[in-house]
Amino acid sequence: MQARRLAAVYAALLAGFAVVLCRLYLAASNTGYAARAAGQSAVTLRLPARRGNFYDCDGLPLTGLDETWYALCLPGESSYVRLYDAATAAGQAELYQRRNAASPFLLEVTQDVASLGVYTYPAARRYCAVPLCQHLIGYLDGEGRGVSGLEAALDEVLAGSGGQDTVTCTVTGQGRLVEGTGPVYTPAAFDGAGVQLTISRPIQRAAEAVAAETMTSGCILVLDVDTAQVRASVSLPGYDPGNVSASLDDAGSPLLDRTLAAYAVGSVFKPVLAAAALEAGLDGLTVECPGYTVVDGQVFRCASGTAHGTVDLAAALEKSCNGYFIRLGQALGAETVLDAARQLGFGRRVRVAGSLQSAAGVLPALDTLGASGQLANFSFGQGQLLATPLQVAAMMNTIAAGGVYRAPSFLLRTLDEATGETQESASLPAARQVFSASTAQRLRELLAGVVAEGTGREAAPLYGDAAGKTGTAQTGQFTASGEEKMNLWFAGFCPAGDPQYTVVVLQDGQTQPAHSSAAVFAQVCEALWLLEQ
Repeated sequence: MQARRLAAVYAALLAGFAVVLCRLYLAASNTGYAARAAGQSAVTLRLPARRGNFYDCDGLPLTGLDETWYALCLPGESSYVRLYDAATAAGQAELYQRRNAASPFLLEVTQDVASLGVYTYPAARRYCAVPLCQHLIGYLDGEGRGVSGLEAALDEVLAGSGGQDTVTCTVTGQGRLVEGTGPVYTPAAFDGAGVQLTISRPIQRAAEAVAAETMTSGCILVLDVDTAQVRASVSLPGYDPGNVSASLDDAGSPLLDRTLAAYAVGSVFKPVLAAAALEAGLDGLTVECPGYTVVDGQVFRCASGTAHGTVDLAAALEKSCNGYFIRLGQALGAETVLDAARQLGFGRRVRVAGSLQSAAGVLPALDTLGASGQLANFSFGQGQLLATPLQVAAMMNTIAAGGVYRAPSFLLRTLDEATGETQESASLPAARQVFSASTAQRLRELLAGVVAEGTGREAAPLYGDAAGKTGTAQTGQFTASGEEKMNLWFAGFCPAGDPQYTVVVLQDGQTQPAHSSAAVFAQVCEALWLLEQ
């Protein structure tokens, strides 16, 4: 009896053992279990997605100038202590938060830490410490995709399929590297492209330096006269494209690209009427200016109510006489003035690249200008008229270029960064003659007089000479003390006799700026002269 019970126990134990062996065999032969086990021991980390860079007109990089590094942080090792001093403030916080992490991770550091015994992977920093052309180029989101500017407009071209280099670690259950193994770095295939812009890096840097020293809010544009290609595009205030969130709530709209936004323009619009008058043979008009002009009971004053006396076209431009241009607008007629503005690009968007374009601004309708007061305001750049600095630059560039209008352009080509070969060339905007070369020559002489003898004296550079027009536009916005904010312009070209560059300076929403826009213009012209030496 007892023997039978023992036999039963042994039989049960044997059966149980057989079941365990069978389950072990089945588990070992199951490929799904094996794959999951392998996955648990391999950790794949991704470096930031590769992206094509921007280049200037001479092939100099505008992004990717600086190098950065990514360090592999491994649990249970001293990499935390070794990396702390090399990490950014955000990186130090991440190190602290992940000090007890059970798996490896990558940390951006400010220097090569391979000498400290840490696995390190170099990469290009997208934006340098003092970013170039930040508003035009724009910025990326946390996933490395374009959010604004050309980064967004050309995102697909720059990113391609968005491949990312990887680092794969074979680790133990504690997240440490398996003995005898090291991280495996695998570069991704890249099918994105670089983009070459019309921007000139030396001119851009020079314009940025002038703006930083002289302006708090506004923009500077520099165009090549012969091609209307934009050589510099500066907007203030600026922001850090690597830390955009820090500027989201800042006063002054630092994320706004002012070169593409529309503003009241004031007297910088007067060359449009001057061109129309020369084409129509009305340049002989003279007006007696007592400091104000009455139109159907409405009083329009010159700046500070200054009486200019008897003025012709040259004197009216030099003194920026509103009364003269009101009478000139009446003599030309609303339709002629409006057509001249349209021919010079006002009221029309300028395409930058892809979906990125400037504002169209506002041109009053012909019916609106049927009201005498509206035509009077329009004739000296006020009323409903709004225009972008880019449109003003195109207008002034047409004068400098012999009466030939070209829409400003920013893009030259896309290229294979490995070979430098062109993938696609940008189409050049069509050129058209909008007024005669003789009219353009006479306008250049008149605008040279504005700088030599008139309201633009502060625009005269130390080296060479220049021509242009001032503009002070009312905005209808006021400070807490009741002082109206103004848009302060200077648009012109240099040298005056043989123009090479068109330059536009705008200081928006100002009351008493430290430097006039004419003085800022002069400094830009001086920088351009020095760069040519």
